[in-house]
Amino acid sequence: MNFLDFLPTIAKVIDKLIPDPTAKAQAQLDLLKLQQAGEFKELDADLALKLEQIKVNAIEAQSPDFFRGGWRPFVGWVCGTGLAVQFLVAPVATWAAALLGHAVAFPSLDMGTLLTLLGGLLGLGTLRTAEKFKGVS
Repeated sequence: MNFLDFLPTIAKVIDKLIPDPTAKAQAQLDLLKLQQAGEFKELDADLALKLEQIKVNAIEAQSPDFFRGGWRPFVGWVCGTGLAVQFLVAPVATWAAALLGHAVAFPSLDMGTLLTLLGGLLGLGTLRTAEKFKGVS
């Protein structure tokens, strides 16, 4: 817990301890200023962290080394290959094996994990597309 979590309680204490309306209003204004300053500091820290992560992502993407710059495309290819195997290769292979008289049970992939990963990758891309439609640079 941080100081900001206690601000509503402090505001209630100010209401009870300070009978003068002018002094009470000034104390509440000072408390509000403290709250806003703390919230802005948290927002600034969060923004700074995100900007640093964007810089790291840009450096990774420019890297010619596949093991540093290629993990995103690799994960995309793994997801695409997994979907292709599950929905194209497995049904066709099972059907072809049945036509040839061989009952082959093609192994099933864990689609929950695969689709969660793919949804995360595609979801982030979709948000960027939505920003482009809104004209956000």
